[in-house]
Amino acid sequence: MNLALEQFGDRWSLIVIRDVMFGNRRSYGELLAQSEEGIASNILADRLKRLTASGLLTRTPDPNHRQKGIYSLTEPAIQLVPLLSHMAAWGRRHTQPSRELSVRAELLEKGGPELWDAFMAELRHLHLGKRRPARSVFGELQAAYEKAMARKPAPRTAGRR
Repeated sequence: MNLALEQFGDRWSLIVIRDVMFGNRRSYGELLAQSEEGIASNILADRLKRLTASGLLTRTPDPNHRQKGIYSLTEPAIQLVPLLSHMAAWGRRHTQPSRELSVRAELLEKGGPELWDAFMAELRHLHLGKRRPARSVFGELQAAYEKAMARKPAPRTAGRR
């Protein structure tokens, strides 16, 4: 357990992996701008360097911009799907998550190992260039998230009297 925690034992590393894996955020800019938790730019840059150095992510030059990079999951990172699914299921059971942010975790928990394997096959296609699977678990998870977000009530604003 200690060796695993040394690889990604801080809060931000797992969040970066989550955002690449489940949000398909592949660039520094996307990861920074779309962070629900509001990661600081220096923390993000550090975690991307660490995750790349540890072999959980790779960075390739963006063909559209020489100074930017595209991050991809490696096979060891893809194999985190079952672990992250169990962690998300635990979080759903023992905390008070919002419906919108926990819908993907619920689907992964209900789908179990069969769904995880299908998702990992799709991640191998997206990040490692392997053959495209017939099923798009990413699409299913994203559609459920978008549907939950569409049902989310608009925030109330204080009115003047």
